[in-house]
Amino acid sequence: MAPAPLAVSLGDPAGVGPELICEAWARRESEGLPAFFVCGGSGTLSEAARTRGIDAWYSVVSDPTELSQLPERVVPVVGDFSAGYHPGQPEGTGGRLALESLKLATRLVLEGKASGLVTGPIAKAELTKVGFSFPGQTEFVADACGILFEDAVMMLAGPQLRTVPLTVHCPIADVPGLLTADLICRRIRIVDASMKQDFGISAPRIAVCGLNPHAGEKGRMGREEIEVIEPALAALRADGIDATGPHPADTLFAPRKRNTYDVAVAMYHDQALVPLKTLDFDQGVNVTLGLPIVRTSPDHGTAFDIAGKGIADPGAMIAAIRMAGEIAARRAAAP
Repeated sequence: MAPAPLAVSLGDPAGVGPELICEAWARRESEGLPAFFVCGGSGTLSEAARTRGIDAWYSVVSDPTELSQLPERVVPVVGDFSAGYHPGQPEGTGGRLALESLKLATRLVLEGKASGLVTGPIAKAELTKVGFSFPGQTEFVADACGILFEDAVMMLAGPQLRTVPLTVHCPIADVPGLLTADLICRRIRIVDASMKQDFGISAPRIAVCGLNPHAGEKGRMGREEIEVIEPALAALRADGIDATGPHPADTLFAPRKRNTYDVAVAMYHDQALVPLKTLDFDQGVNVTLGLPIVRTSPDHGTAFDIAGKGIADPGAMIAAIRMAGEIAARRAAAP
């Protein structure tokens, strides 16, 4: 049997999420996208589609089981909650819509009524105003799944690169203290398992960055490589995981190096995201590894400055929906 449709959360309605979801729906056949539905915001979607010149009809149902009764030409929306459409002008009702959409989409995936979750970009400040207490959507979804935040690993994936930051939203000054051999081993084991389960790579090659310039130059530029990273990688290799490094980060992302690994593991946020966004900005996907459900998101923000102008590139949203469908299908086919 084919997997159930994907559930897509709207993101902040004042951002580019709604129009890009509409664009993805309009291109679903030409892009070969899996079936998906949107959680809430039918009025917002209708207005957003108009800004892109998309002629689409929206049909609201209360439950995904009713989707099979809809004509193929309509955009399916589950849930009748909505808000006004004010592109580029985030406000309270929009934050509430974004949160309700995220909650519903996550619940439907956990209930098995959707095969995966694709989250639209949010404005964390707006969600905080309406009671959202998590650092981001990744932590929210992990909590909903009963998973520790530490075991929900963010991977950025594009056509040219996959990369994982070991530490994410923290001051750069805190990174050395947060890096431990246990953290490195724990997260790389999750990466290794996910590469096998969700991406069909039977023997993943994992390249690990050093923390310091030139990977520390044997202790002359820092000792984290010697005292923390190298012992962790030795333990991983003893368990049969192909984890190499620590590699100097300034050369690891060059074209000839990228052919030598399947995923790069970085020590901190920008060490991972700068190369990914430089290479694959318009097709980058944020994938959460280590969850019992499938979750992806376009690797860009709300882009309030261009929302509603019809110029935002839908590539990352399309890639996020496609990747979620591929992972869901691979999990469904697993013995």
